[in-house]
Order: sequence, then structure tokens, then C-alpha cells
Amino acid sequence: MWKNRLKPYDLLTKDEVNTVHEHAMTILEEIGVDFLHERARDLFQKAGMRIEDNRVRFERAFVMEQVAKTPATFQLQARNAAHTVTLGGDNVVTAPVYGPPFVTDLERGRRGATIEDFTNFDKMSQAVDQIHCAGGTTVEPEDLPLGTRHLDMVYSHMRWTDKPFMGSVISSESARDTIEMASILFGGRASIEKTPAVINLINVNSPLRYDDRMLGALLEYSEAGQPVIVTPFLMAGAMSPMGLAGTLAQQTAEALAGMALVQIIRPGTPSVYGSFLTNTDMQSGSPAFGTPESAMGILASAQMARHYNVPFRGGGALTSSKAPDAQAAYESMMCMWPTILGRVNFVLHAAGWLESALLASYEKFVIDVEQLRMFEWILNKGLPVDEEGLAMDALREVGPGGHFLGAEHTLRNYRTGFYRPWISSTENFDRWNRFGARTADVVAAEKWKQLLAEYPDPGIDPGIDEQLQEFMTRRKGEIGES
Repeated sequence: MWKNRLKPYDLLTKDEVNTVHEHAMTILEEIGVDFLHERARDLFQKAGMRIEDNRVRFERAFVMEQVAKTPATFQLQARNAAHTVTLGGDNVVTAPVYGPPFVTDLERGRRGATIEDFTNFDKMSQAVDQIHCAGGTTVEPEDLPLGTRHLDMVYSHMRWTDKPFMGSVISSESARDTIEMASILFGGRASIEKTPAVINLINVNSPLRYDDRMLGALLEYSEAGQPVIVTPFLMAGAMSPMGLAGTLAQQTAEALAGMALVQIIRPGTPSVYGSFLTNTDMQSGSPAFGTPESAMGILASAQMARHYNVPFRGGGALTSSKAPDAQAAYESMMCMWPTILGRVNFVLHAAGWLESALLASYEKFVIDVEQLRMFEWILNKGLPVDEEGLAMDALREVGPGGHFLGAEHTLRNYRTGFYRPWISSTENFDRWNRFGARTADVVAAEKWKQLLAEYPDPGIDPGIDEQLQEFMTRRKGEIGES
């Protein structure tokens, strides 16, 4: 976890923020949101909202009353207390790519993901300090049965990392399984209800619709006091208007509606305003990432979350590129700078994303970690205006016309004073050429293999591991029978 004490960048004026808010309230009042889950509708109806078929129309005072109950910050515990994080405020928590059905590396190319790939990404996330949360469905392990693979994925997070992780959200049953496994890992349900142990991604089926599967998971996690990241999935021009202000208003309406439901279920339960906002390529119909619209969307969405004083999820190293190339680099940086400047609290997809979330790349994971290390340096080290930073002793020692290479101040600081790259090349051409003329993706391929070879296994208590294995075996049998 990092502290981000950079002043947040406000893309919108205060009047513009209020205008977006008013339009979001109008959407909730006049148009409403579909909730395709009977229990969710019943809860809203008991709270006095207008229900027509699947549509819920909201009173703005009710929405604001519920959202105000959302904690501005909350802890997410890890089984290694040193990795416990706080979300909200000026805290930044990173997690790897989420959801791709395919993986790639330089040697084997693009292929269907397996549980081995899933575990490898867990191990790499454990091995680097710049990833603070092991993530969720890092890749979709297609070599496991669809009905039970969520058990193996959750177990992988628990066994191969001791960092916070994300739960399964494909159904209410998978959410219950995650809660049960987390209760085993953390010493009982009371422990995880006191301090949440699982954070969970609930996507809105935009525009203005929550499906039954996501709502089933939201209900289960909220009842157990586990935070959900309520995230509209908006591609402007397809799932929201081409007008970015209208898209922002729609996103706000969708997110606040879900966050209000969390508070009806269990007041005071943490939740996160999520954003997955980009534009559609109007020529191909495909989502476009790393665009100016992506960057502005991150900044404006973060500003809206600050307006409501709630934690925010957004940004990441997003790209439409199919390979860890120059396009991947500049599009990812186009998204990561506003992520930092907007003071995003939870950064999903911080490492490994390619091909508009269809592809997880081993090399891109490492290249993104290099980028994260640079941001970490900026946030942690900053620009100290102190005696050592001003270096007057060096200026007096060297004087006009000299050089600072041999100054005493330089000798004190040369090992730690500047950022030292992880994979970037800084040597001259002759040396670079002599050692194989390796480009960044080639160096990254060597680095991810090194990470796995030197992976620091955190271990697990044998008794807890046995309980987890017994639970998984029982549930797989029950699911298979059903």
C-alpha cells in the first residue's frame, strides 16, 4: 500500500461536479435502474422506492442518505498482517489484471489460460512489493470445470500469497463458498465480519441494469460485511452516451444505486465506487483503452468519488495492444498517470493486461511492475527540500566550472539517490549490443522466470490447509451432484 500525498487533480469545476450529480439524480428518479433479483427489489420496496416490474426508481434524498453511511476508509486484512491494507483516503492499493481467458508469453504465445497460469500470477504478485492485493480472477483457468473452478482460484490466492485477495462473484453460491473459505483461513466468520478479508468486484450490466448473478453475490458479501466494488462497465458510444459528461452521470447513478443497496442490507458495510469507463472505437465497435477519453474518465470519476467521500476504484495499466510493445506502453501510461494524479484508491489491472482484457501477459506484468516501481519512487521519495536535497555542501565544494561526480555528497548518495531501473536499459549502445541487444520484452521474459524460480513461498498452517481441502472436496461433490 502506498500513501499518495500528491494534490488530486480536479478536471471538473465545482459547478460541473454538481451538474453531473444533479443529472445522476435525475437518471435515478426519472429513468431508474433495473434490478434482476427479486430480493433486491423487495429490499428497495420496503425502503419506500417505486418498483415497476424490474425497474427501481429512486428518491434522491434516500440515495444520498444511504451513500453517506459508506465508510470513507476501511481496512482489508491479510493473513500476513504486514500486508493488511487500508482503502480510501490517500491510500493506493494495486492488484493485477482481472478476467482474461487467454495468456501469453514470448516462448509459448497466445493460448487458453490454465490453473498453472493462475497460480503463476499469484506467485508473481506475492514476489513483488508493488502488487498489494493478489487480485481475483487473474485469468480464467479453462482446464478446470466451470462449476467448481472458483474454489481452486480462491484457494490459490490463499495458499500461494499472504496478501489480500478478491472473491468469486459468478453467483451467490460462489460468494458463499468464498466467505466460508475466508472464515476458515481467518479463524471464523466473526473475524472477517469485524475486519473484512475479501474484496469483491460487482459489475453493472450497463446501461442501468444489475443482473441476477452479480446481485446474488452482492447480497451475500454485503450480509457478511465484505466490501464490494460497484463498477459500471461503460464504453461510451455503446453502453453509455458519446457525451462523456452524460456517461459520467450514468456511471454515478449506477454506482450509487448499488452502494445504496449495500447499506440497506447491512448499514456501515464498506463499498467502493468503481469505474471502468472508456470509449468505443466507432469504426470497429471494439473498446479502446489508453485513449484521451480513458484518461479524462479516470480523473473525472475519481473526482466524483471524492465528492461523495467514498473509496474509489479505477484506472490501471490498460491497453488495446495485442503485445507488450510501444502501443501497450504509451496507452498504459496514459491511464496510469491519471490513476495516480486522480488519487485512485484501488487499482485493478495494475499489471499484466493486454488486448482489452482478453489477454494476460507474463512480460507485460513485469513491464507494468517497472512502471509501478517508478510511481512508488515518486510517492515514497518525492522531492525533499531539506539539507541533503538542497546539497549546498556539494555546491560549495565543486563551485563554478567543476563537476559533481567525485563530490562527497555524490559519494554519499550515488547508490540510493536516484531511481534504479528493474528492467530498463541505461547502458551505452556498445555494451547493450554486446550483451545481446535485448529489448524490454526480452528482459521482462527473463525477469518473470526469475520471479517464479525465486518465489518466496509464504507457506500455510497445515491444519487450516486441511480444512480448506476438506471444504473444497465436499463442495465439489455437492456441485457435481447438483
